[in-house]
Amino acid sequence: MSQQRRPPGKPTEDRKLLRPAPYADTSFLETDAWRSLRIMGEFVEGFDALADLGPAVSVFGSARLPADDPSYAQAEDLGRRLAGQGITVITGGGPGIMEAANKGAKDAGGESVGLAIELPHEQSTNPYCTRVLNFRYFFVRKTMFVKYAQGFVIFPGGFGTFDELFESLTLVQTGKIEHFPVILVGTKYWQPLIDWLRDPVQTHAMIGPADLDLFRCTDNTDDVIAWLEESFAEERESHKDVAEHREPEKVEAKQEKRAQRTALPE
Repeated sequence: MSQQRRPPGKPTEDRKLLRPAPYADTSFLETDAWRSLRIMGEFVEGFDALADLGPAVSVFGSARLPADDPSYAQAEDLGRRLAGQGITVITGGGPGIMEAANKGAKDAGGESVGLAIELPHEQSTNPYCTRVLNFRYFFVRKTMFVKYAQGFVIFPGGFGTFDELFESLTLVQTGKIEHFPVILVGTKYWQPLIDWLRDPVQTHAMIGPADLDLFRCTDNTDDVIAWLEESFAEERESHKDVAEHREPEKVEAKQEKRAQRTALPE
C-alpha cells in the first residue's frame, strides 16, 4: 500500500536530499559554489570565535627559528608583557616566533590565540594557544589577523612574514585601516629591506616619501611596548571623539521617537 502512494517518475529534490546515501556522486563538494559556502563558514566561525577578544596585537615571524635564537626569547618576553597589560596576543599558531609569543602570553595568564592554516607540509599548532582556529584559506585567516588586532609586531621571517608585512603596509597606505602601528623587530635583519625601499623603490617614485613612515624598526622591546601604548591611546581618543559626536544624534533620535509616540491617537 505504501509503495502505491509514492508517485511514479523522477524523485523530488526533497527525496534526493533525505536519502541515507548520496543520490549522485560527491563531486559537487569540489565546485566553486560549494567552496564559497566553506569560505563563508570560515568567516562566520572566525567572527564568532574572536569577537570578544578586546585589545589585541598580531605577532609574526619565522616558524623556523629555534628556541635558543635570541629572537625567540624576545618574542616570548613581548608576549608576556602584552598579556600583563591585558592585551591579547595573536599569532599563526605555529612553531618558532609564533610559539614564543604564544608561550609568553599564556605563561602570563593572558589570552593566546593561534590562527592555524592547512598546509601541504603538516605544521602542528604549538601547545601555548588558549584559543585555536584552523583555516583552509589564507585570505580568510589574514582578515582575522587584521580585523581583531590593533597592531602588528613583525620579527625576522620569510615569505609568509613578508606577506603579512606588505599587506599591512598596503592597508595603512590606502586608508583601509587607521591607528595601526607596524613595528619591525631586528634592525640588522630588516635594514637591507628598508634601504631597498628607500632606494631604488622610493627614488623611482614607486612609493611616496611618507610611505617610509608607515612602519618603525627597533631592537628594543621597550620601544615596541611604548609605540603600541601610544597607538592604543590615540585609538581610545578617536573612539571618544566619535562617541561624543554621535551623542547629540542619539538624543535627537530619542526626542523624535518620543514625539512620534505622543502624536499617535488614543
